[in-house]
Amino acid sequence: MLNLKTEITKIHYTRNPEGILFEILKFCSIFYGFGSRFKNFLYDKRILKPKKVNAFVISVGNMTTGGVGKTPVVTEIARYLVQNGRRVAIVSRGYGGRLNNKHVNMISDGISIFFDAVDAGDEPFWLAENNPGCYVFTCRNKYLASKAAVEKFGIDTIILDDGFQHRKLYRDLDVVLMDSVKGFGNEQLLPAGPLREGAEALDRIDKLVVVSKSVKHDVANKVAKIMHKRLKLPTLVCYNEPDYVYNIKNGQRLMDGMDVTAMCAIGQPQQFYDFLTNFNVIKTVTFDDHHQYVPSDFIDIAGNIVTTEKDAVKLERFDRSNIYALRLRTHIDVEELLK
Repeated sequence: MLNLKTEITKIHYTRNPEGILFEILKFCSIFYGFGSRFKNFLYDKRILKPKKVNAFVISVGNMTTGGVGKTPVVTEIARYLVQNGRRVAIVSRGYGGRLNNKHVNMISDGISIFFDAVDAGDEPFWLAENNPGCYVFTCRNKYLASKAAVEKFGIDTIILDDGFQHRKLYRDLDVVLMDSVKGFGNEQLLPAGPLREGAEALDRIDKLVVVSKSVKHDVANKVAKIMHKRLKLPTLVCYNEPDYVYNIKNGQRLMDGMDVTAMCAIGQPQQFYDFLTNFNVIKTVTFDDHHQYVPSDFIDIAGNIVTTEKDAVKLERFDRSNIYALRLRTHIDVEELLK
């Protein structure tokens, strides 16, 4: 069930990794680092210039690979802006979806959702479901999607989901997230570590958000103070906490203490499993991030299955009545974040 990608993720979040695979990856990081630094050099020296659209652009991203918690933060920002009368569009790459993301795909117009999770991708579909009044687009060229949103639909605010490295599009606010526990992993560049960019990227950050995925937030609060002092950046904490577990077919809540199999396909699965302390987890089943489920993945699992809401949107199409999803509560001071 786990493949090379998962083994590499383990290396990324091991403090002092060893072994032949790590050495090979570290050698490859030399070339990745050169390409990343050269791209940033071209933009920093204005040899390449980002393109602008006639809208306020907010990028929510991170310096590492997935699993930090961008999607809930994007949602909190979008809801706040919609409530304050802005015409908002979320632009995502649409990773893992079957739609051709060379093109601009409108997943939702804030009222209707035009594609399912398999076509749109799990994150764009979840964003569409959970952000009424907000447009959702996918395209790997975020400038093209943002331009279409502004010119065709009168959007005045763009939120880039995972946009920190997409320097083709000018942004007015760069929000970067970091995991309070995982941090920057082994602090190596891809593919040896989780870092997408080196230290030169720190100067582009406008606001840093430390994401706490724990029932206790002491560590996150401490990390936020350290990072604020070290980077001299406005730093906030986003608190993600377990709320309740519900059946994805009928919404019925699952009682605490029940036996469950925990199943997910996300970037940081252990953090999800750690949230299920109120249940008796008899087994965990882990797939690679953005895995597209097929019936054989869970046909032999008896009893209740608990998964994430990101996974649930891909499991709703199956005729199974024993699948539940964990609802999270997200707390962040959006007004302070957007100052």
